[in-house]
Amino acid sequence: MADPVGDLIGDYRAFAAQQRDRLLARGIDIGPYQLSHLAVRVPEWDQYVHLRDLLERHAVANRENVWNGRPISLIVPAAPLEVLDGKVVPLIELIPPVHQRVYKMGLEHLGVLVGDTFDEFVEATKPVLTGQQFQGPNSTPDPVYVLLEDFTHVKFYRLSLKDSVELDSGQSMEGFHHVDGWAPQRLVTATGPNPLPR
Repeated sequence: MADPVGDLIGDYRAFAAQQRDRLLARGIDIGPYQLSHLAVRVPEWDQYVHLRDLLERHAVANRENVWNGRPISLIVPAAPLEVLDGKVVPLIELIPPVHQRVYKMGLEHLGVLVGDTFDEFVEATKPVLTGQQFQGPNSTPDPVYVLLEDFTHVKFYRLSLKDSVELDSGQSMEGFHHVDGWAPQRLVTATGPNPLPR
């Protein structure tokens, strides 16, 4: 069966299964939970724009906004992606460069929707969690995550990423919205200003 989204972002079914199995080895079973999203990272700005445009051909919406100094696309596939024996992934987060630390390019994290049991989940899994990601004043609450050996992650949320964005903006994710007038900027590091990768 044709899978145009998988052709663009990689084998997301195998990625989700790998992350599930790695969590099981750490004592976390994501079987009872829904999924929030899959995140895909690309190393170059031009590649981000190209992949965004290709993914939009197989989507019903994209809410692109600026986060951490660069646009990020939140793409709603026309058909939710099926993984893990019937679970669905309703959103793809497409992330361009650059960030403050090392991340794996390609399929980079799986978002898991823990829901109202978030606080209990955090308390129960604290020994194997790597940390918490602070996403701003309107995060409800900030997700916790497990960093894995290949620099991929699994992130755990009270609200799905889509629901959080809609709650914050007061608008449902409909249509295609891009950030206007944004261009890659120079990155200032300890060794001086460097151009962002193109």
